[in-house]
Amino acid sequence: MNKHAVFYNIGNLLKVEAGLLALPLAISVFDGDGNFLAFLIPITLLAALGFLLTRLGKKDAVIYAREGFAIVGFSWLLISLFGALPFVISGEIKNFIDAFFEATSGFSTTGSTILKDVEALSRSMLFWRSFTQWIGGMGILVFVLAFMPTTEARSIFIMKAESPGPKVGKIVSKVKITARILYAIYIALTALLIILLSFKMPFFDSVNHALATAGTGGFSIKNAGIAYYDSAYVEAVLTVFMFLFGVNFTVFYLLLIGKASQALKSEELRWYVAIVVSAVFLIAASVNSFYASFGRSLRYSAFQAVSVITTTGFATTDFVLWPAFAQTVLVLLMLVGASAGSTGGGLKVSRVVIYFKMILKEIRYSIHPRQVSTVMFEKKPLSDSTQKGVAHHIVAYLFILAIGTLITSLDGFSFATNFTATLSSLSNVGPGLGAVGPSGNYAVFSPISKLALSFIMMAGRLEIFPMLILFSPRIWKYR
Repeated sequence: MNKHAVFYNIGNLLKVEAGLLALPLAISVFDGDGNFLAFLIPITLLAALGFLLTRLGKKDAVIYAREGFAIVGFSWLLISLFGALPFVISGEIKNFIDAFFEATSGFSTTGSTILKDVEALSRSMLFWRSFTQWIGGMGILVFVLAFMPTTEARSIFIMKAESPGPKVGKIVSKVKITARILYAIYIALTALLIILLSFKMPFFDSVNHALATAGTGGFSIKNAGIAYYDSAYVEAVLTVFMFLFGVNFTVFYLLLIGKASQALKSEELRWYVAIVVSAVFLIAASVNSFYASFGRSLRYSAFQAVSVITTTGFATTDFVLWPAFAQTVLVLLMLVGASAGSTGGGLKVSRVVIYFKMILKEIRYSIHPRQVSTVMFEKKPLSDSTQKGVAHHIVAYLFILAIGTLITSLDGFSFATNFTATLSSLSNVGPGLGAVGPSGNYAVFSPISKLALSFIMMAGRLEIFPMLILFSPRIWKYR
């Protein structure tokens, strides 16, 4: 492994995190909440370590696949560790493991929380908590590629390791310009959402919920979540924007450059829309008896279905009380997740569709062994390596899901609690069923389970392999 490339890029990332912490620091100073040092100390540590690592590294060091995975894996561990420090130093989350869990949940855009009284946090800490989700949504290393000095050569490996989906390509010829385009779209959609929410929310509330929605994280600054506002307008706006942030950002780019017909022909987009619409009506029909009218059941079903498939995790009702059929649909949506190239988690719609087509291909082959059959996606034949990659990812996903469920089961909770807590963490959703439903939280788990779930949240956000590769002895060998 080329350590010079790893040091330089991680150093840049730590300097970026130091700069981003200046925003909650400014809120703390303005409010006079006494959290000045809680942000200043991590800023100082991050800046010092960042400058040291960039001096040890080299700007022109070439990045290959394993350097890309190492940079991403180590970076996300470090930003979560340093991101937990403001909570601990301020005393607003006293236990470091709890603070690390909360920070990891934010950066991984999971939205799981150990806090029983969110409203007890200061405004600066609430903002930092929400901001971590926005940072993690598009990816902090994508931000580094877009705006920090780094070599263009092979930096696509960093973007591939951090961006969600079966494959990541460049929108334009240069990685830096691609990263800037992605962030420009991300910032524009976030700003528009803040404006729309501010019509029915205080400005500070609208900013925090917009950051959480854009990153598909789902942290709320109210104990009752979005239900606190009891507003059909707020729920409608959030439903639309959660859906939009679950779309592949390449679709938005094609729309911006006037290629609407090409954007709308996206096979993944059509599947995504079909799954959402089907889930909404299935859930609405199942929970119709719970509400005064079908329109009201449709309102809650649409919000919850979109919230879960995009892995945002907001809730306006306690769906643990819904019929088993509706809960099962939600669990399946947790598995599927949003589109590749979006800020959402899960297996991704494209990966699920491809795997389904691979199964159909095997069925056809079993009946007609001599028939030559090709798996097509987006009107293109998929290579064997792509198909193997999809299969390997799903196997790894299920393996981690099983291990995580086994570890959390040591705490003595029900299977529904353990399974959905692990599934929700791996798909970066947030709430699950049982004790971790919308009215519960993850404080009930032991420190070991919290650490395991923290690792699972990072693995889910980074498509599993960047985290697993860190434990491979081969990555440490110098070429």
